[in-house]
Amino acid sequence: MGCVNSRCCSRYPLSSDGDSRQYREVGPYSLQGKHILTQRSLESVPVPSHNFHLEYSVLTQRGYYPDSPDKENQDSFCIRTQIQGNPNIHFFGVFDGHGQFGTQCSNFVKDRLVDILANDTALLDDPVKAFNSAFSATNYELRNSEIDDSMSGTTAITVLVVGDTLFVANVGDSRAVIAVKDGNQIVAEDLSYDQTPFRRDECERVKLCGARVLSVDQVEGLKDPNIQTWGNEESQGGDPPRLWVQNGMYPGTAFTRSVGDSTAEKIGVIAVPEVSMVQLTANHLFFVVASDGVFEFLSSQAVVNMVASNSDPRDACGSIAGESYKIWLEHENRTDDITIIIVHIKGFSNSGGGTTDGPSGTNVRRMISRRGTSEVSVTPGSELYLSAKSDFSDLHSCQHVVSINRSPLELDI
Repeated sequence: MGCVNSRCCSRYPLSSDGDSRQYREVGPYSLQGKHILTQRSLESVPVPSHNFHLEYSVLTQRGYYPDSPDKENQDSFCIRTQIQGNPNIHFFGVFDGHGQFGTQCSNFVKDRLVDILANDTALLDDPVKAFNSAFSATNYELRNSEIDDSMSGTTAITVLVVGDTLFVANVGDSRAVIAVKDGNQIVAEDLSYDQTPFRRDECERVKLCGARVLSVDQVEGLKDPNIQTWGNEESQGGDPPRLWVQNGMYPGTAFTRSVGDSTAEKIGVIAVPEVSMVQLTANHLFFVVASDGVFEFLSSQAVVNMVASNSDPRDACGSIAGESYKIWLEHENRTDDITIIIVHIKGFSNSGGGTTDGPSGTNVRRMISRRGTSEVSVTPGSELYLSAKSDFSDLHSCQHVVSINRSPLELDI
């Protein structure tokens, strides 16, 4: 969910990036709710260091906008294998643009972010630092490009596979989730945590930067602005809390982090990612990277269930897109753009590394970087967060990373 006045003005390209050139945007849905899937390829890439491979597919669907029939798909995606020529490093990312120039922003960021990351010689030494630097540099380049990012930008959810470890960097409200076999169940574990005003830590952070946090009804005087309780994203529906300048009716962003959005940056919207890490085990079956067009109405567990019920990720992409589209139209007279990457983890066997903790086989792993030691504690159904300091001198003093302590996810199995 992006800005209040979100419009797009340029054509979404049929191809995306690198290895994903064969994918094409999904055609429009008919009134009967059927969808047209074109050029859906099933790709596979090996990870020879740990003798397994990744099998993946991607789908992107333009939203249905009856009031803006010419609005283009502002989502973009990037799949790039063998980063730095290394057969064990692969990148998957989804970018959800918003605002008048959202398409340009998302395409700019999906190109530059992975390029900057790939050119970082310290990537393997400190992936967290490399992600932080790449997001900062990409945001700076967008700010200084010909694209007007004053009221436009993009979210970014990215997964970097490094051997048997996933590094997940998130800015915004798109999401990555991994499926874990736990006995007879397949459990969804979020790899990212949506950065919105629903989160108390993010809400307080942007308020310290001068943001007013109010729903549209509150800012228009239809509801009491002093009631700063909005429930949760699932119960709130179509009027979530948004960010506004003190004496104006803008920018109205429903997220607290993004790349771009220079106006919103003045009230605390930052491009600093939260980075999580998980070491793979044989119990990890697949992961999903998707825009909030999917997760607006579908839970992480519902998405994982749909992938698990389809042996072919191409079919799973289609099922998820179709269900998302249908539920959007049940709640609103439009749909958001929808983009999904599904990556199956094939042939993985436990071969050491990390300390297994819990029935799902997730791990506690210590990571050493040049800046010190960070510990990641992973438990079934919880967010996986790696604390990392940022040393960006160009960030405002109020734009700091807030550590996260999240209770276990309640699953709707």
